[in-house]
Amino acid sequence: MNKEKKGKHFIKKPFYEGGLKAMREFISKNKQYPKEALEGKIEGTVYIKYKINYKGKVIGTKVLKSLGYGCDEEAQRVIKLMKFEAPKNRGVKVKFFKNIQIHFSLSKEKDKSAIEIDLHSQTNLIYTISPTKKKDNTPDKKQGGGYTIQIK
Repeated sequence: MNKEKKGKHFIKKPFYEGGLKAMREFISKNKQYPKEALEGKIEGTVYIKYKINYKGKVIGTKVLKSLGYGCDEEAQRVIKLMKFEAPKNRGVKVKFFKNIQIHFSLSKEKDKSAIEIDLHSQTNLIYTISPTKKKDNTPDKKQGGGYTIQIK
């Protein structure tokens, strides 16, 4: 007679389907940079504690470390959109608390040493010359520079 094996933990925790990588993709896809933060060029991280009910729905959020400029509200909005897989816990309706960090960063600007030449305003042809760099971010004088041609 074989006994059924029980799980390691008495209470099973909810999980995001697809794991951490899928959660990061969901957040980055649904997150919108707030207008105020863009105008002020604000970057940073918002720390949030959120509550998940026994059905896997996020029912509450609390900002632990604020960034301001609309970033806190946007991070809370995205967290509330998430759905978790909540396993059955022997008929007990359990609420879970988790913490998460939402990063807000502006896209990297073009290299300051790059030179742009507008060849002809009617053709919208832009020629960009930028020096290649070594791993320590110093210009390499032995090798030639790179170039990019953008046609709009």
